[in-house]
Amino acid sequence: MSHTALHDLGAHELLAGYRARTFSPLDVAQAVLAQIERWEPHIAATWLLRPELALAQARTSEARWARGEPCGALDGVPITVKENIATAGDPVPLGTRAVALAPAAADAPPAARVREAGAVIVAKTTMPDYGMLSSGLSTFHAISRNPWDVSRTPGGSSAGAGAAAAAGYGPLHLGTDIGGSIRLPAAWCGIVGLKPSLGRVPIDPPYMGRAAGPMTRSVADAALLMQVLSRPDARDSMALPPQAIDWSLAWRADKPLKGVRIGLLLEAGCGLAVEPAIRVAVEHAAHLLKRRAPSSRPCPRS
Repeated sequence: MSHTALHDLGAHELLAGYRARTFSPLDVAQAVLAQIERWEPHIAATWLLRPELALAQARTSEARWARGEPCGALDGVPITVKENIATAGDPVPLGTRAVALAPAAADAPPAARVREAGAVIVAKTTMPDYGMLSSGLSTFHAISRNPWDVSRTPGGSSAGAGAAAAAGYGPLHLGTDIGGSIRLPAAWCGIVGLKPSLGRVPIDPPYMGRAAGPMTRSVADAALLMQVLSRPDARDSMALPPQAIDWSLAWRADKPLKGVRIGLLLEAGCGLAVEPAIRVAVEHAAHLLKRRAPSSRPCPRS
């Protein structure tokens, strides 16, 4: 088992530790909450942080593991949920003072799936007003900051989720994305973010263009979370037909990339010019992928 601090372990490592009884979900929840206590004054990534509720979930999970009866694929793994993904009984402020704080009647599909899988919901994470900014600026919350440099934004609109993932608030984080709200904070915080195809992860209320998806520190953890999130839910009228995708196989580290074509968008055609250092980093990543799959070639678009 790795000597990495518990709050920094990935979901797969946590599950292996629970099976081996090296540590328990309660140990991990306590470590994650301690990390949040250290960092939250600096980055303001969470809302509805309720330590006792998180610890109660962890104790229940610990009891299941002690009986050898985990209830699902994420049993005991800490997770945060972006505040626009409803959780039963909690308000959904959408990052703005303009919304009435009425309790949600039920978990939205992504929250329901992770709860069914036994994940420990540690907190909700912040977002800007209505999710319409690529930053952590909000009229409802303090400004969310990037843990790599607290003078910088983590990006948005899944601002709190990106900051929480980078700061070690557990391995799994749920974000949403229309025009970059998972992808921007993932890039700016140095984590893994995936906007799934519209309808692959059911949401409620349905919304054209919005997708919920994983924000993690590893591709393997993103794949594990997608395995849970992509289960069907009748509430989403735009959901794709259920499909038996083995996400762990799709993202396996040793899977060859032979024949895969990669589109490389170097100029968006609008907005600010790409900074030279960013372009160099992106082109370097493309060449690394090309070396791994010599028979495929990036397909630049400008």
